[in-house]
Amino acid sequence: MRGPLPANAASHPFGGAAYERRPENLKKVGYVEEEYLVSGKANVYTWPEAGPARVRTPDAPYTTRILVRRPARASRFSGNVVTEMLNPSNLFDLNIGWAMAHRQLVANGDVWVGVTAKPVSVAALKKFDAQRYASLSFANPLPPDDPRNCASVPSDSSRATENGLAWDIYSQLGSLLRVRGRGNPLGYGERVRHVYGFGYSQTGGYLYNYINGIHPLDVRRNGGRPVYDGYIVAVAGGDFVGAVPMNQCEAAPPTGDPRKQFRNVGVPIIHIMSQSDYLTGIAARRPDSDTPADRYRHYEMAGAGHATPDELYFAAAPADITKAGQPVPPMNCDQGPRSRFPSHVFFDAAIRNLDRWVRYGTRPPHAEPIQVQNGAPVLDEHGNVRGGLRSPYLNVPTSTWYGTSTGASFCRIAGHEVPFDAAKLRRLYPTHGRYVQAVAADTRDLVARHIITAADGRDIVREAAAADIPSHPA
Repeated sequence: MRGPLPANAASHPFGGAAYERRPENLKKVGYVEEEYLVSGKANVYTWPEAGPARVRTPDAPYTTRILVRRPARASRFSGNVVTEMLNPSNLFDLNIGWAMAHRQLVANGDVWVGVTAKPVSVAALKKFDAQRYASLSFANPLPPDDPRNCASVPSDSSRATENGLAWDIYSQLGSLLRVRGRGNPLGYGERVRHVYGFGYSQTGGYLYNYINGIHPLDVRRNGGRPVYDGYIVAVAGGDFVGAVPMNQCEAAPPTGDPRKQFRNVGVPIIHIMSQSDYLTGIAARRPDSDTPADRYRHYEMAGAGHATPDELYFAAAPADITKAGQPVPPMNCDQGPRSRFPSHVFFDAAIRNLDRWVRYGTRPPHAEPIQVQNGAPVLDEHGNVRGGLRSPYLNVPTSTWYGTSTGASFCRIAGHEVPFDAAKLRRLYPTHGRYVQAVAADTRDLVARHIITAADGRDIVREAAAADIPSHPA
């Protein structure tokens, strides 16, 4: 491990908090950020059927980078570390786990660690800062003339690199964060109690492979103890990124394959889909469970879009993305801005509920899935979906929320909002006070059931109090 690397006017971390589209002042909330280079050897695996993966090519050297955001004072550290493979879907690293849950992480004193997990992201990093990231390598251990180095690879990949190094990198990172004393980038490794895995969209699909194919190997290698104490698998499942190729020469598991479902993992899993992806991923649905070997919750966020504004607000600044050689993803679609639906309220609660489940055995709430009839969602009188993980945004609505849009890039899963007109708002909420009371009552119920956190509940009520609802003609 080498670092922390410098962060100054001459060189800074790609996606660093102070260099995001909306820069963050971590010092203000008592946090620090550090970037390290981490090296090791990773196996490349094959996974032809359900069950643990098998080694295809052993001991491939790698060097990657990690971003660490942690409390500046050890006394504030909760003992929890949340790690995520940084999302490469835009061909550069996105800090989506931090974007979705940093409010809860900071409030609780948790550590967040993001790791570059795909060669295409390494290529972007090297374009961004060739000197800082010169040593990064996901080199394919197989030479070009080896028949196992397949002639055809995915469009975002190369025969000179290997996507399948991600699995051991993720295991080794989780183990590194538990090391006591020197060598642990946290500096207070002896106080790490729980390490949780987080994946979103493409890296949510990565967690299907990791949980079903690699997690059992880790348990066996570690004398019965897993590397990760629980997982949040977000907006991935079924035929929507529900498991990916284990190496770049293999196909992803097909529709209906048992590798695309979670069963008896041995640690808790909270699985979350959005309104953009739940229909494509509907095969990921399964009953909740509280048995010790099969602790599982499935949620579908009513109203929420998949590709959110937050994932871009908390990503590298547009100038840095351009410097990395990639186009800047659009904030707007044909119907207007990406949906402002605050998905983070559900992720804040999920992080808290997962920790309570692991620490104390406190069972998270249940929520029915979004209602579907004849392959289509069941809508209420306002055009919003029925069922799903609820919030005041749908229970006391002022808009119709769509999970899909049209336009460039990921607009098809960004979603958008169509606000009600003034006449409808006046019919629904004759006075501002009545609107705020309805929001407050719904929020109290959701907080009491641990669907959202008390802090997010207060924010929702404050937002309602400040809203011009019902609106009146000037």
